[in-house]
Amino acid sequence: MKSLPTKLVVLAAAATLALSACSSDSESSDSESSASDGGAVTSENSLSGIPVTVGSKDFDEQLLLGEILVQAFEAAGADVTNKVNLGGTSVARKALTSGEIDVYPEYNGTGWTVHLEQEDPSFEAEELTNNVKELDFQKNDIVWIGRSPFNNTYGFVSSPEATEANGGAFTTQTFMEYVRDNPDATVCMESEYPDRPDGLVLTEKATGIELPDKQAKILDTGVIYTDTQANKCTFGEVYTTDGRIPALNLTLVQDPGINILYNVSAAMRSETYDKAPDQFEAIVAALLQPLDDAKMAELNKQVSADGDEPSAVAKNYLVSEGIIAG
Repeated sequence: MKSLPTKLVVLAAAATLALSACSSDSESSDSESSASDGGAVTSENSLSGIPVTVGSKDFDEQLLLGEILVQAFEAAGADVTNKVNLGGTSVARKALTSGEIDVYPEYNGTGWTVHLEQEDPSFEAEELTNNVKELDFQKNDIVWIGRSPFNNTYGFVSSPEATEANGGAFTTQTFMEYVRDNPDATVCMESEYPDRPDGLVLTEKATGIELPDKQAKILDTGVIYTDTQANKCTFGEVYTTDGRIPALNLTLVQDPGINILYNVSAAMRSETYDKAPDQFEAIVAALLQPLDDAKMAELNKQVSADGDEPSAVAKNYLVSEGIIAG
């Protein structure tokens, strides 16, 4: 196999693994053999020759996270097939369970409520991820790797007109009361949100107010942001780490903790994971560790608002964090 042009930097502290840096001799050679002692591997061949097909859902954050996985696994020597941008949640999950892909970024809240059809999710990020990890492996042979600091939960934003009329940000309760009391008010949402067990129903239950069908408007994800900013939607359903919120000066509805957690992990088929478990754990930990809410929102902004390509933003992130060489 040819040597790789970039070098993956694996952080031992990020993954509770004993992975060591390459010696100067190994850096200057094209050696593809792993170190024989201490469980250490060279960064050039930690996934050498392992086939990995990477997918993602079809919105900007997922495109970006998918490209981060693609480029990091390639830098680690894997034989990567890029199937980023598969479609919605159900499409991506089916691709994983059917073996069409080996891994994609998924959220702990989605795993628990949608894929595993469980109720009463934990509101503690580590506990929720561990619960999903245990049950998904038991039922489906799917391994959840790592967990991001950022929590990209669902939320709502109010239009500039509605925000001004309210004298500032709404709470979830006052937002639903406003919709109830103003029959012309519209709530713009993605197609799957009204029917998800972790979607609109949580807001309706918490506030005691049901959204009338005539006031619900289904739009593509990106259009929700621009139409809410243009006062075509009174309120819009959004992802709270989406960079278009600050870029368009939209105002988040204040959520007292109604919406559940959505920290991201890499969901991987166990058949693939078992080929290099320590390496996958270390690599994904290094990728996710820097991604707090502010960092993820900034990266999302570069794609969603600035128009940069997800692959370019992914590479810049990996280089700037010292995960791959430029």
